[in-house]
Amino acid sequence: MVDFSLWDIVRNLMLAARWTALLSLIAFVGGGLLGMGLLVARIAKLPGAERGVQVFVEVFQGTPLLMQLFLSYFGLALLGLDVSAWLSASLALTLYSAAFLCEIWRGCVNAVPRGQWEAAASLALSLREQLRHVIGPQALRIAVAPTVGFLVQVVTGTALASVIGFIELTKAGTMISNATFKPFLVYGCVALVYFALCFPISAWSRALERRLNLSKSSLM
Repeated sequence: MVDFSLWDIVRNLMLAARWTALLSLIAFVGGGLLGMGLLVARIAKLPGAERGVQVFVEVFQGTPLLMQLFLSYFGLALLGLDVSAWLSASLALTLYSAAFLCEIWRGCVNAVPRGQWEAAASLALSLREQLRHVIGPQALRIAVAPTVGFLVQVVTGTALASVIGFIELTKAGTMISNATFKPFLVYGCVALVYFALCFPISAWSRALERRLNLSKSSLM
């Protein structure tokens, strides 16, 4: 048994939390860019895009993230690729995030009244201009809460990356717990660090949502 003080436990967990935060950022930003591209392709009704995006979303929403991590790590290795746990976790979480964000944002876009689309089309705006000036700002107000809620889900979902050897917050907690034989103390600290990561995100989303709603009310 290793004699760790409370400060030693917290310090090591905070060091591991950097990788949790970075992996979450990569997955959310990468997934957001890919998800937005898939959404635009779907809205633009590109040939085969509707069915292709639907299959992509159904596959990644209909299978466990844990299985996707295993397939990313071991599947790519079977193809002869030397893939690190870092790259595999980033790839799996990015694709997972893209599927969910694409569907979340599609629902937000569809929630904009059809009359807004018709009004924008009557002004001879291109699809890009319609999304940027008319549909996008309205969909944004609707999308804030579910998008930030999903970001919190991504942060906590990074814990599954520990199964392929990626040392993030949960993996570090397991290693410290095995060394100190203090699971309650260690995992209690792990939970607090996750809360410290997620609570500011939730608070920021509520503030942003209120700001958007106020700006909407001032325009009415």
